[in-house]
Amino acid sequence: MALYIGVMSGTSLDGIDVAIVNIDAHAISLKAAETFPFNDSLRKDLLKLINAGRAHLQQLGQIDMALGYAYSDAINQLLTETHIPADDIEAVGCHGQTVYHAPDAAYPFSMQIGNAHVIAEKTGIDTVADFRQHDMILGGQGAPLVPAFHQALFQHSERNRVIANIGGIGNITVLPVGNADAVTGFDTGPGNVLLDQWYQQHHNDLYDDNGQWARDGEVDPALLNLLMNDPFFFQAAPKSTGREYFNLNWLTQKLAELDKPIKAKAVQKTLLQMTANSMSGAIRQYADSTDEVYVCGGGAHNEVLMQALRDSLPGMKVETTADLGLAPDWVEACAFAWLARQYMHHQPGNLPSVTGARKATLLGALYSSSAAS
Repeated sequence: MALYIGVMSGTSLDGIDVAIVNIDAHAISLKAAETFPFNDSLRKDLLKLINAGRAHLQQLGQIDMALGYAYSDAINQLLTETHIPADDIEAVGCHGQTVYHAPDAAYPFSMQIGNAHVIAEKTGIDTVADFRQHDMILGGQGAPLVPAFHQALFQHSERNRVIANIGGIGNITVLPVGNADAVTGFDTGPGNVLLDQWYQQHHNDLYDDNGQWARDGEVDPALLNLLMNDPFFFQAAPKSTGREYFNLNWLTQKLAELDKPIKAKAVQKTLLQMTANSMSGAIRQYADSTDEVYVCGGGAHNEVLMQALRDSLPGMKVETTADLGLAPDWVEACAFAWLARQYMHHQPGNLPSVTGARKATLLGALYSSSAAS
């Protein structure tokens, strides 16, 4: 087996996940993992950039470089803590921070920042990054990319499974019994992004820990109906989305369409129910024979959200990927370690049945370290 590092900072911007993973052609095991917080200044700059959808070129360049240094520091700190030499790592796979995702543009693109040249040089490890573009050039959405890893690790020969990732954006991977060609997956809509943003409007904290604030709220049926009538939820797969679509402006416009005030806590509970309904609705539509649903991402720690998902999927087992041997916090970081290995071994990283690309292809670009050359 060989060691790879996966680095992920997701839509929620709750930190930098770094995972050291043992991988070979037949087995994947997590050796060490840790989440490193963003410094306040960098996190604020990233949020401002993402929410505005525009920036001065100098500002964009500076944030790109600063994030590359932050990723490097996180990698080096975990290597120091685990006493693993950089020379023992085959490659780093870094997703980068998505600042804009535009699969339906005239020239489709997805922009991730976090300078990979910096990572390769400051860690001394060859780095694979820029995973989405090649899939999009082949007509795909460039997202979600993790389903190929879900298939490699979680597909079962006797149980129809769905892996449900509840990060900032929610997505599902449908893993039918023993049929690799039938694997599908797509973004289902908001995961935690609106829950976190609405919570931050009313509290001096980043997220509603375990759904405690939402727990005592009441779902507003009129608001829920309005939210769930958004065209994205009726769009056929393959499809993907991000903060550029689902954000506070989107929510504010929906609230303005109602002719009544709604308590803040009720809005939070309704957003939570929307996340559960959009995900469960997608599972029933595309995978109604599912036996087991395993949740990963930050949403796996929100018991109120987990219960709402269970209630909306009667007859299906709903647990977290911890039951499959991999804690829900580390699935995506491990996936990008795996994607780095795919690149280094010249093997495809996308699933055309998921992204809509014309063919399977190598994903990513290699940024070589001078220390590794």
